[in-house]
Parts: sequence; C-alpha cells; structure tokens
Amino acid sequence: MTNQGNYQAEGTIRLIVFGARGRVGRAVVAEARARGHEVTEAGRADGDVTSAADVARLAAGHDAAVAAVYDMGAVPGEFFPAAARALAAGLPRAGVRRLVSVGLASVLPTASGALLMDTPGYPQEWQEFYVGHGAGTETLRAAAPRELDWAVLSPAGDFAAEGPTGGYAFASADAGSRITHADFARSVLDEALAPTVHAAHAGVRAA
Repeated sequence: MTNQGNYQAEGTIRLIVFGARGRVGRAVVAEARARGHEVTEAGRADGDVTSAADVARLAAGHDAAVAAVYDMGAVPGEFFPAAARALAAGLPRAGVRRLVSVGLASVLPTASGALLMDTPGYPQEWQEFYVGHGAGTETLRAAAPRELDWAVLSPAGDFAAEGPTGGYAFASADAGSRITHADFARSVLDEALAPTVHAAHAGVRAA
C-alpha cells in the first residue's frame, strides 16, 4: 500500500474528532492538544456522522479527521456502514485527506489468520456488534475515494485500566493484549499526522 497524500508530520494541524465525548475520543483530543494541535470536538449535538453533508460541514478547514463513533440506540450493522459511507463522501468534499477510524479487535486477524471473534472461547454475546464494526470497515474500503487516505486502528485485544504508559506497537489480534487509552490515543494521532497504515485495519498493543 502506498501513501496517497503528503502529510504534515511536524508543526501544528487542525484535527476534527468525531465521537470526541467518548473515552477514546477524549483521549485523542487530550493527546492532540498536549502536542499543540488545534482540535474540533464533534459530537451528536453538532451533527449526524451518518450524513455526508454534516460530515463535510463539520470537517471543512481541517487537515485530518479521527472517527471514534458509536450510537447505542442504532443497529450496529446499519450504523457503522452508514457512518463509513458518510465519512468517505463528506471528508473529501471538505478537503480532508486523512482519516483514522477506531475499530474493534474482534474483527482483526490473529497471528494464525483467524479473526479474533472466531477463536475458541471468545465471547459471542456481542457478535452483532463485532460484525457491524467489520461491515463498517469493509464499507469504508469500498466507498473511500483515492483522495481519502484512511486507516482503522483498534487495540490488539482490549483497553487496560488507566495507569503508567509505555508506548505502543502494531500487532495481530490477541485476546490477552491490553493497552491504555492514552497510549492508544498516541497511535491514533501519530497515524493522523504521519501515516504508515493505508486502507487497512491494524491492531495496537502496549510496547
């Protein structure tokens, strides 16, 4: 996969975070502001992330976007693809060329190649949510135009309780893997600023 755009790895940028009120969104906002970047926090009260028109309106004037969105009242298999379609259409319309979306480890391949959700003993009570997340990524893969360079990042396993941080590394899915929200936010912001993952879903673990 090749880099389809030129991105500013140094200096300040304008970043919009969709889902900024959630735990991951808040961590990304905090990390971006700690590095001196200008951040717009976008939540449900600001617009509908499943509307390309709202996405374009909110994202106008920004350099990159992060999406950490979920609607507890929506059907996952409908919400995540709808949000992916809106982001794929709305961000390029606003001139935004980089998107980092927050995904789910359950639909990430393990070292054996099997999806984590398909490994023995993995909880199945949230399967609708897992499959919906995966459908969102596949919709983004199909709908994103060439001018939108996107990546999906998720913990390789799950989030850890907040505590001392120690960096991050990319990894295959592993049910036992844990990473703090702060370290995961660093990976998201790094990918927004200086992309290395393109049109793919990557797992992130503690280093």
